[in-house]
Amino acid sequence: MNFGRVLTAMVTPFDQNGDVDFEATERLVHHLMENGTDGLIVCGTTGESPTLTETEKVELFKFVKKVVNGRIPVIAGTGSYNTRASIELTKKAEEAGVDGVMLVTPYYNKPNQEGMYEHFKSIAQSTKLPVILYNIPGRSVVNLSVDTVARLAKIPNIVAIKEASGNLETMAQIIENTPENFSLYSGDDSLTLPVLAIGGIGVISVASHIIGNEMQTMIQHFLNGNIQKAAKEHRRLLPVMKGMFIAPNPAPIKAALNLKGISVGGVRLPLVPLNEEQQKTMEFLLKNFDLKLELIS
Repeated sequence: MNFGRVLTAMVTPFDQNGDVDFEATERLVHHLMENGTDGLIVCGTTGESPTLTETEKVELFKFVKKVVNGRIPVIAGTGSYNTRASIELTKKAEEAGVDGVMLVTPYYNKPNQEGMYEHFKSIAQSTKLPVILYNIPGRSVVNLSVDTVARLAKIPNIVAIKEASGNLETMAQIIENTPENFSLYSGDDSLTLPVLAIGGIGVISVASHIIGNEMQTMIQHFLNGNIQKAAKEHRRLLPVMKGMFIAPNPAPIKAALNLKGISVGGVRLPLVPLNEEQQKTMEFLLKNFDLKLELIS
């Protein structure tokens, strides 16, 4: 199933008290839709899902769905290390009218492959919504194997995976061993072009908050067969992509958005804002990129 080429793992804007800022959320959604985003992931890791309450998550699902008004898909992050809780939240997301759910590999309790298979199978069977698997061993400690993904891809409504292992060989094997209508998205901005080259469909992105149009341009160059242009654009965007991870996500991208005049507030503890040195690095990075854009135009 194709939700688009560039899906943005959307940050959750907070006000000065650390509460969800729905006015800022509406402005952010409009900004993203106008700047290259094909679909939105709401309450994923970049949305600080571990520090959001279930009530806040359901409110965000409903609110973003209302703002989007059918123009692009809204995917709800409903996965956790608790299968029953994930099923409950998935059902509430379905009631909220979202277009799909994304389920992260169960973190902390370290299930084996059979445990993960049963976890994802149970959630998928509890809903009619399309399901995107999310493999991120760097955060969850467990790694969803190629064989397990292939088994899960046989379940009709498990339609895609966000693969954030960084392993292109694994990604190629997943693509080779799953049906043609099963989509693989890069979970790393900097691997978007290599992933397209091996048969992936696109990226679930952090950097697209500020370079969504540029990422779409790179992808279109590749799809049109202009490989050299795509590669050149990839190299130009790489410093920005890497710069969004100079500190734990999403502190850098929130700082970048605030610097761009798109107010999203800070992060919730245990995350902290960028320190003074990191803030200066971010300012330099964005100014340097904007200067290059002016030179090109």
